[in-house]
Amino acid sequence: MANDSFSDGVFPEIDEFLDGIEDKNGALIPTLHKAQEAYGYLSKEVQHYIAQKLQISNAKVYGVATFYSLFSLEKRGRYRINVCMGTACYVRNAEKVLKEFAKELDIDVKQTTSDDLFTLDSVRCVGACGLAPVVMVNDKVYGRVGTADIKGIIKDTEEERCGR
Repeated sequence: MANDSFSDGVFPEIDEFLDGIEDKNGALIPTLHKAQEAYGYLSKEVQHYIAQKLQISNAKVYGVATFYSLFSLEKRGRYRINVCMGTACYVRNAEKVLKEFAKELDIDVKQTTSDDLFTLDSVRCVGACGLAPVVMVNDKVYGRVGTADIKGIIKDTEEERCGR
């Protein structure tokens, strides 16, 4: 059981989600997904709250949250740029693409820009090998990306944010 005690309502999205689930057994992963969707990442406080609500240990919540690469324990930008580093992408210069994104955004891999707009990361494989190298910005897929495309992808994303 969690050491910290929270009052109901501290994380209303989690409460609402869990209120709709009759059997809480097996609800950890869906609850983590919902919390990350609502709050952007799984802070220690959110993890402890989920542990308390599901009556499981903090260690179990943390273990699941760190096991799956889909979950983030750190605040991420509004736009998550993931460069595929699977074999097909890698042999088609995905590493150069990743380095160019880092240079253009002035951050390292797994970091977020100071304006909280972009987080840069790499992923093992997105399953679009025919489009290698592949970049995903949130759910949007860019195929056959070269270093010359990076500025345009960033610009398109910023314009999309502004509704242009």
